[in-house]
Amino acid sequence: MTQIVEPQAAEAPITVKAAAQFLGVSPSLVYASVERKQIPHYRMMGRSIRFRLSELAEWRQRFHVNGGINEQNG
Repeated sequence: MTQIVEPQAAEAPITVKAAAQFLGVSPSLVYASVERKQIPHYRMMGRSIRFRLSELAEWRQRFHVNGGINEQNG
C-alpha cells in the first residue's frame, strides 16, 4: 500500500527565531502571539514550538494592507 504524504506534512518545521525573522517581528512577540493562540503553531514534545512556513505566509497575508500606491484616483 502506498502512503500518501500531504505537502504540509513534508514541509520542514521552523523555530520561533526563524518565524520571527520571516514575519519581521521579535521572538518575544511571536511567543506572545502563541500564548494568545493568535498565530498558527504546533508543539513538538510538549514544549518546543514550531511553525510551518506555508501557514505563516497564509496567516501574514490576511494582514496585508495596500498602501494605495497602485490605486487610481478618480
